[in-house]
Amino acid sequence: MTSRYVLILVWIGIAAVIFSQEGMQQPENICGKTEYRYRFLWAFLVFLPVIWMVGTRGNIGDTESYAMTFRKMPQAISGLAHYMSTVKKDRGFYLLSAIIKLIIGNNTVRYFLLLALGQGLCLVYVFRKYSTNYAISIFLFMASSDYISWMYNGIRQFTAVILSFIGIEFLLNDKIIKFIILILIASTMHQSVLILIPFAIIAKGRAWNKKTILFILIAIAAVMFIGKFTNFLDTALSDTQYKNVVSDWKQFEDDGTNPIRVLVYAVPTILSYIGRKIIWIEDNKLVNLCVNMSIISTGLYVVSMFTSGIFIGRLPIYFSLYNYILLPWEIENLFTERSKKLVYIGLIGFYLLFYYYQMHMTYAMF
Repeated sequence: MTSRYVLILVWIGIAAVIFSQEGMQQPENICGKTEYRYRFLWAFLVFLPVIWMVGTRGNIGDTESYAMTFRKMPQAISGLAHYMSTVKKDRGFYLLSAIIKLIIGNNTVRYFLLLALGQGLCLVYVFRKYSTNYAISIFLFMASSDYISWMYNGIRQFTAVILSFIGIEFLLNDKIIKFIILILIASTMHQSVLILIPFAIIAKGRAWNKKTILFILIAIAAVMFIGKFTNFLDTALSDTQYKNVVSDWKQFEDDGTNPIRVLVYAVPTILSYIGRKIIWIEDNKLVNLCVNMSIISTGLYVVSMFTSGIFIGRLPIYFSLYNYILLPWEIENLFTERSKKLVYIGLIGFYLLFYYYQMHMTYAMF
Protein backbone atom coordinates (compact mmCIF):
# COMPACT_ATOMS: atom_id res chain seq x y z
CA MET A 1 0.00 0.00 0.00
CA THR A 2 2.77 2.43 0.96
CA SER A 3 4.51 1.99 -2.41
CA ARG A 4 1.53 3.50 -4.25
CA TYR A 5 1.92 6.78 -2.38
CA VAL A 6 5.63 6.91 -3.12
CA LEU A 7 5.47 5.81 -6.75
CA ILE A 8 2.85 8.44 -7.60
CA LEU A 9 5.35 11.19 -6.72
CA VAL A 10 8.08 9.37 -8.66
CA TRP A 11 5.75 9.29 -11.66
CA ILE A 12 5.16 13.05 -11.51
CA GLY A 13 8.94 13.61 -11.50
CA ILE A 14 9.47 11.29 -14.48
CA ALA A 15 6.53 12.80 -16.37
CA ALA A 16 7.88 16.31 -15.75
CA VAL A 17 11.15 15.34 -17.46
CA ILE A 18 9.47 13.51 -20.36
CA PHE A 19 6.90 16.20 -21.08
CA SER A 20 9.42 19.05 -20.88
CA GLN A 21 10.78 18.08 -24.30
CA GLU A 22 10.18 20.22 -27.39
CA GLY A 23 6.76 20.03 -28.97
CA MET A 24 4.96 19.38 -25.69
CA GLN A 25 3.98 23.02 -25.18
CA GLN A 26 1.95 25.54 -27.12
CA PRO A 27 1.55 29.34 -26.96
CA GLU A 28 -1.50 30.67 -25.12
CA ASN A 29 -2.81 34.10 -24.20
CA ILE A 30 -2.76 34.47 -20.41
CA CYS A 31 -4.01 37.83 -19.12
CA GLY A 32 -2.91 39.57 -22.30
CA LYS A 33 0.54 37.95 -22.49
CA THR A 34 1.72 35.07 -24.67
CA GLU A 35 2.86 32.19 -22.46
CA TYR A 36 3.90 28.63 -23.27
CA ARG A 37 1.89 25.88 -21.63
CA TYR A 38 1.66 22.08 -21.78
CA ARG A 39 -0.71 20.75 -24.38
CA PHE A 40 -3.82 19.56 -22.57
CA LEU A 41 -3.30 15.90 -23.48
CA TRP A 42 0.16 15.80 -21.90
CA ALA A 43 -1.01 17.71 -18.87
CA PHE A 44 -3.87 15.24 -18.41
CA LEU A 45 -1.55 12.25 -18.76
CA VAL A 46 0.59 13.59 -15.90
CA PHE A 47 -2.45 13.52 -13.61
CA LEU A 48 -4.16 10.40 -15.00
CA PRO A 49 -2.46 7.92 -12.59
CA VAL A 50 -3.66 10.08 -9.68
CA ILE A 51 -7.24 9.79 -10.94
CA TRP A 52 -6.87 6.01 -11.26
CA MET A 53 -5.34 5.69 -7.79
CA VAL A 54 -8.08 7.80 -6.20
CA GLY A 55 -10.84 5.90 -7.97
CA THR A 56 -9.52 2.45 -6.98
CA ARG A 57 -8.33 3.36 -3.49
CA GLY A 58 -10.22 0.81 -1.41
CA ASN A 59 -11.75 1.55 1.98
CA ILE A 60 -9.80 4.65 3.10
CA GLY A 61 -11.07 7.68 4.99
CA ASP A 62 -14.65 8.62 4.13
CA THR A 63 -14.83 6.10 1.28
CA GLU A 64 -17.17 3.62 2.96
CA SER A 65 -19.55 6.38 4.04
CA TYR A 66 -19.85 7.68 0.46
CA ALA A 67 -20.08 4.12 -0.90
CA MET A 68 -22.91 3.25 1.51
CA THR A 69 -24.83 6.39 0.53
CA PHE A 70 -24.31 5.57 -3.16
CA ARG A 71 -25.60 2.00 -2.72
CA LYS A 72 -28.81 3.31 -1.11
CA MET A 73 -29.58 5.55 -4.10
CA PRO A 74 -32.34 4.40 -6.50
CA GLN A 75 -31.39 2.23 -9.47
CA ALA A 76 -34.37 3.34 -11.55
CA ILE A 77 -35.29 6.85 -12.65
CA SER A 78 -38.77 6.35 -11.22
CA GLY A 79 -37.32 6.42 -7.71
CA LEU A 80 -35.27 9.58 -8.21
CA ALA A 81 -37.95 12.11 -7.22
CA HIS A 82 -38.74 10.31 -3.96
CA TYR A 83 -35.05 9.94 -3.12
CA MET A 84 -34.38 13.66 -3.68
CA SER A 85 -37.33 14.54 -1.43
CA THR A 86 -35.45 12.85 1.44
CA VAL A 87 -32.23 14.84 0.88
CA LYS A 88 -32.08 17.87 3.17
CA LYS A 89 -28.76 19.53 2.24
CA ASP A 90 -26.18 19.71 -0.56
CA ARG A 91 -28.83 18.38 -2.92
CA GLY A 92 -26.77 19.09 -6.05
CA PHE A 93 -24.11 16.57 -5.07
CA TYR A 94 -26.61 13.85 -4.26
CA LEU A 95 -28.54 14.50 -7.47
CA LEU A 96 -25.29 14.22 -9.44
CA SER A 97 -24.43 10.98 -7.66
CA ALA A 98 -27.91 9.56 -8.24
CA ILE A 99 -27.70 10.38 -11.96
CA ILE A 100 -24.29 8.70 -12.15
CA LYS A 101 -25.79 5.58 -10.56
CA LEU A 102 -28.62 5.53 -13.11
CA ILE A 103 -25.96 5.48 -15.84
CA ILE A 104 -23.30 3.12 -14.44
CA GLY A 105 -25.28 0.98 -12.00
CA ASN A 106 -24.24 0.06 -8.46
CA ASN A 107 -20.49 -0.07 -9.13
CA THR A 108 -18.79 2.12 -6.50
CA VAL A 109 -15.35 1.92 -8.15
CA ARG A 110 -16.74 3.45 -11.35
CA TYR A 111 -18.53 6.05 -9.22
CA PHE A 112 -15.32 7.14 -7.46
CA LEU A 113 -13.43 7.06 -10.75
CA LEU A 114 -15.95 9.40 -12.39
CA LEU A 115 -15.86 11.81 -9.45
CA ALA A 116 -12.04 11.76 -9.48
CA LEU A 117 -12.05 12.30 -13.25
CA GLY A 118 -14.28 15.37 -12.96
CA GLN A 119 -12.23 16.83 -10.12
CA GLY A 120 -8.97 16.01 -11.88
CA LEU A 121 -10.01 17.59 -15.17
CA CYS A 122 -10.82 20.86 -13.39
CA LEU A 123 -7.47 20.88 -11.58
CA VAL A 124 -5.57 20.07 -14.77
CA TYR A 125 -7.42 22.80 -16.69
CA VAL A 126 -6.57 25.54 -14.18
CA PHE A 127 -3.00 24.51 -13.28
CA ARG A 128 -2.07 23.87 -16.92
CA LYS A 129 -3.36 27.23 -18.06
CA TYR A 130 -2.27 29.50 -15.22
CA SER A 131 0.82 27.96 -13.62
CA THR A 132 4.28 28.90 -14.89
CA ASN A 133 5.39 25.38 -13.94
CA TYR A 134 2.57 22.86 -14.25
CA ALA A 135 4.58 19.89 -13.00
CA ILE A 136 5.58 21.73 -9.81
CA SER A 137 1.95 22.78 -9.22
CA ILE A 138 0.81 19.16 -9.46
CA PHE A 139 3.69 18.07 -7.23
CA LEU A 140 2.73 20.66 -4.59
CA PHE A 141 -0.90 19.51 -4.67
CA MET A 142 0.24 15.91 -4.17
CA ALA A 143 3.09 16.42 -1.69
CA SER A 144 0.94 18.66 0.49
CA SER A 145 -1.30 15.56 0.80
CA ASP A 146 -4.25 17.62 -0.43
CA TYR A 147 -5.23 14.75 -2.73
CA ILE A 148 -5.64 12.53 0.34
CA SER A 149 -7.48 15.20 2.31
CA TRP A 150 -9.89 16.08 -0.47
CA MET A 151 -10.06 13.43 -3.20
CA TYR A 152 -10.18 10.56 -0.68
CA ASN A 153 -12.05 12.48 2.04
CA GLY A 154 -14.32 15.51 1.88
CA ILE A 155 -15.36 14.60 -1.67
CA ARG A 156 -18.60 16.55 -1.49
CA GLN A 157 -16.89 19.77 -0.43
CA PHE A 158 -14.03 19.30 -2.89
CA THR A 159 -16.53 19.02 -5.73
CA ALA A 160 -17.70 22.51 -4.77
CA VAL A 161 -14.06 23.62 -4.45
CA ILE A 162 -13.02 22.58 -7.96
CA LEU A 163 -16.18 24.06 -9.49
CA SER A 164 -15.32 27.37 -7.84
CA PHE A 165 -11.67 27.02 -8.90
CA ILE A 166 -12.48 27.06 -12.60
CA GLY A 167 -14.15 30.41 -11.87
CA ILE A 168 -10.66 31.95 -11.72
CA GLU A 169 -11.21 32.93 -15.35
CA PHE A 170 -14.29 34.97 -14.43
CA LEU A 171 -12.40 36.76 -11.65
CA LEU A 172 -9.49 37.62 -13.96
CA ASN A 173 -11.84 38.96 -16.62
CA ASP A 174 -13.97 40.91 -14.10
CA LYS A 175 -17.06 38.82 -14.86
CA ILE A 176 -18.31 38.91 -11.29
CA ILE A 177 -21.94 38.05 -12.11
CA LYS A 178 -20.85 34.86 -13.89
CA PHE A 179 -18.56 34.03 -10.97
CA ILE A 180 -21.42 34.45 -8.47
CA ILE A 181 -23.71 32.24 -10.60
CA LEU A 182 -20.99 29.57 -10.66
CA ILE A 183 -20.62 29.79 -6.87
CA LEU A 184 -24.39 29.48 -6.40
CA ILE A 185 -24.34 26.32 -8.55
CA ALA A 186 -21.37 24.99 -6.54
CA SER A 187 -23.23 25.74 -3.30
CA THR A 188 -25.72 23.00 -4.19
CA MET A 189 -22.75 20.65 -3.70
CA HIS A 190 -21.59 22.22 -0.42
CA GLN A 191 -22.90 25.48 1.06
CA SER A 192 -19.53 26.48 2.53
CA VAL A 193 -18.45 27.61 -0.95
CA LEU A 194 -20.60 30.72 -0.46
CA ILE A 195 -17.72 32.12 1.60
CA LEU A 196 -16.03 32.86 -1.73
CA ILE A 197 -18.50 35.57 -2.74
CA PRO A 198 -17.42 38.20 -0.16
CA PHE A 199 -13.80 37.06 -0.14
CA ALA A 200 -13.54 37.33 -3.94
CA ILE A 201 -14.21 41.06 -3.49
CA ILE A 202 -11.35 41.24 -0.98
CA ALA A 203 -9.05 39.37 -3.38
CA LYS A 204 -9.69 41.71 -6.29
CA GLY A 205 -7.16 44.46 -6.87
CA ARG A 206 -3.45 44.89 -6.17
CA ALA A 207 -1.57 42.36 -4.06
CA TRP A 208 -1.39 43.30 -0.39
CA ASN A 209 -4.07 45.97 -0.81
CA LYS A 210 -5.89 47.64 2.07
CA LYS A 211 -8.70 45.06 2.02
CA THR A 212 -6.32 42.13 2.51
CA ILE A 213 -4.41 43.94 5.25
CA LEU A 214 -7.73 44.65 6.99
CA PHE A 215 -8.57 40.94 6.75
CA ILE A 216 -5.26 40.06 8.40
CA LEU A 217 -6.03 42.48 11.24
CA ILE A 218 -9.48 40.90 11.66
CA ALA A 219 -7.90 37.43 11.76
CA ILE A 220 -5.42 38.59 14.43
CA ALA A 221 -8.28 40.16 16.42
CA ALA A 222 -10.27 36.90 16.16
CA VAL A 223 -7.32 35.02 17.67
CA MET A 224 -6.78 37.59 20.41
CA PHE A 225 -10.47 37.62 21.38
CA ILE A 226 -11.21 33.99 20.55
CA GLY A 227 -14.06 33.67 23.08
CA LYS A 228 -16.06 36.54 21.57
CA PHE A 229 -15.25 35.32 18.05
CA THR A 230 -16.72 31.87 18.71
CA ASN A 231 -19.84 33.44 20.24
CA PHE A 232 -20.22 35.62 17.14
CA LEU A 233 -19.72 32.58 14.88
CA ASP A 234 -22.32 30.58 16.80
CA THR A 235 -24.88 33.39 16.36
CA ALA A 236 -24.03 34.00 12.69
CA LEU A 237 -24.49 30.30 11.80
CA SER A 238 -27.62 29.77 13.91
CA ASP A 239 -30.00 29.65 10.93
CA THR A 240 -27.78 27.60 8.61
CA GLN A 241 -26.92 23.90 8.23
CA TYR A 242 -23.78 24.67 10.27
CA LYS A 243 -25.69 25.95 13.31
CA ASN A 244 -24.05 23.50 15.74
CA VAL A 245 -20.50 23.94 14.46
CA VAL A 246 -19.08 25.63 17.58
CA SER A 247 -20.64 23.19 20.05
CA ASP A 248 -19.60 20.27 17.83
CA TRP A 249 -15.91 21.17 17.74
CA LYS A 250 -15.91 21.68 21.50
CA GLN A 251 -17.65 18.32 21.96
CA PHE A 252 -15.13 16.61 19.67
CA GLU A 253 -12.29 18.24 21.63
CA ASP A 254 -10.95 19.61 18.35
CA ASP A 255 -7.72 21.41 19.25
CA GLY A 256 -7.30 23.21 15.93
CA THR A 257 -5.20 22.85 12.79
CA ASN A 258 -1.66 21.54 13.22
CA PRO A 259 0.75 24.56 13.38
CA ILE A 260 3.18 22.74 11.04
CA ARG A 261 0.46 22.56 8.39
CA VAL A 262 -0.36 26.23 8.92
CA LEU A 263 3.31 27.17 8.45
CA VAL A 264 3.62 25.14 5.22
CA TYR A 265 0.55 26.78 3.71
CA ALA A 266 1.76 30.22 4.79
CA VAL A 267 5.05 30.02 2.85
CA PRO A 268 3.67 31.55 -0.41
CA THR A 269 2.10 34.38 1.62
CA ILE A 270 5.37 35.08 3.44
CA LEU A 271 7.34 35.08 0.17
CA SER A 272 4.80 37.42 -1.43
CA TYR A 273 5.23 39.90 1.41
CA ILE A 274 9.02 39.76 1.13
CA GLY A 275 8.83 40.29 -2.62
CA ARG A 276 5.81 42.59 -2.63
CA LYS A 277 7.67 45.47 -4.31
CA ILE A 278 8.59 43.25 -7.27
CA ILE A 279 4.99 42.01 -7.40
CA TRP A 280 3.73 45.61 -7.39
CA ILE A 281 6.08 46.52 -10.25
CA GLU A 282 4.96 43.49 -12.30
CA ASP A 283 1.29 44.27 -11.49
CA ASN A 284 0.22 40.95 -12.98
CA LYS A 285 -3.53 40.44 -12.59
CA LEU A 286 -3.18 36.69 -12.05
CA VAL A 287 -0.39 37.06 -9.49
CA ASN A 288 -2.29 39.79 -7.62
CA LEU A 289 -5.32 37.50 -7.34
CA CYS A 290 -3.23 34.51 -6.22
CA VAL A 291 -1.36 36.57 -3.60
CA ASN A 292 -4.58 37.88 -2.09
CA MET A 293 -6.17 34.41 -2.12
CA SER A 294 -3.03 33.11 -0.39
CA ILE A 295 -3.32 35.81 2.28
CA ILE A 296 -6.95 34.84 2.94
CA SER A 297 -5.96 31.17 3.13
CA THR A 298 -3.24 31.93 5.67
CA GLY A 299 -5.55 34.12 7.75
CA LEU A 300 -8.19 31.40 7.93
CA TYR A 301 -5.58 28.77 8.79
CA VAL A 302 -4.26 30.91 11.64
CA VAL A 303 -7.79 31.29 13.04
CA SER A 304 -8.39 27.54 12.65
CA MET A 305 -5.20 26.82 14.59
CA PHE A 306 -6.83 28.38 17.66
CA THR A 307 -10.39 27.16 17.01
CA SER A 308 -11.24 24.10 14.93
CA GLY A 309 -9.24 22.13 12.39
CA ILE A 310 -12.27 20.01 11.52
CA PHE A 311 -14.59 22.94 10.74
CA ILE A 312 -12.72 26.25 10.28
CA GLY A 313 -9.68 24.36 8.99
CA ARG A 314 -11.71 23.07 6.03
CA LEU A 315 -12.44 26.57 4.68
CA PRO A 316 -8.93 27.56 3.45
CA ILE A 317 -9.03 24.95 0.64
CA TYR A 318 -11.16 27.40 -1.38
CA PHE A 319 -8.14 29.73 -1.39
CA SER A 320 -5.05 27.57 -0.84
CA LEU A 321 -5.23 25.97 -4.31
CA TYR A 322 -4.11 29.36 -5.62
CA ASN A 323 -0.83 28.81 -3.69
CA TYR A 324 0.13 26.15 -6.22
CA ILE A 325 -0.05 28.72 -9.00
CA LEU A 326 1.63 31.43 -6.93
CA LEU A 327 4.62 29.51 -5.52
CA PRO A 328 6.17 28.52 -8.91
CA TRP A 329 5.76 32.14 -10.09
CA GLU A 330 7.48 33.43 -6.95
CA ILE A 331 10.46 31.13 -7.48
CA GLU A 332 10.74 32.17 -11.14
CA ASN A 333 10.43 35.90 -10.46
CA LEU A 334 11.63 36.66 -6.92
CA PHE A 335 14.95 34.81 -7.10
CA THR A 336 18.05 35.16 -9.24
CA GLU A 337 18.81 32.69 -12.03
CA ARG A 338 21.62 31.24 -9.93
CA SER A 339 19.49 30.69 -6.84
CA LYS A 340 16.39 29.27 -8.57
CA LYS A 341 17.76 25.74 -8.83
CA LEU A 342 18.71 25.69 -5.17
CA VAL A 343 15.29 27.01 -4.21
CA TYR A 344 13.56 24.34 -6.32
CA ILE A 345 15.70 21.62 -4.71
CA GLY A 346 14.92 23.01 -1.26
CA LEU A 347 11.22 23.27 -2.11
CA ILE A 348 11.01 19.67 -3.31
CA GLY A 349 12.96 18.39 -0.31
CA PHE A 350 10.87 20.40 2.12
CA TYR A 351 7.58 19.18 0.66
CA LEU A 352 8.77 15.56 0.58
CA LEU A 353 9.49 15.80 4.31
CA PHE A 354 6.05 17.32 4.89
CA TYR A 355 4.49 14.57 2.75
CA TYR A 356 6.17 11.91 4.86
CA TYR A 357 5.04 13.67 8.04
CA GLN A 358 1.45 13.89 6.84
CA MET A 359 1.31 10.30 5.59
CA HIS A 360 2.97 8.92 8.72
CA MET A 361 1.60 11.10 11.52
CA THR A 362 -1.80 12.21 10.18
CA TYR A 363 -2.96 9.33 7.97
CA ALA A 364 -0.79 6.45 9.33
CA MET A 365 -0.16 5.20 5.79
CA PHE A 366 3.63 5.00 6.11
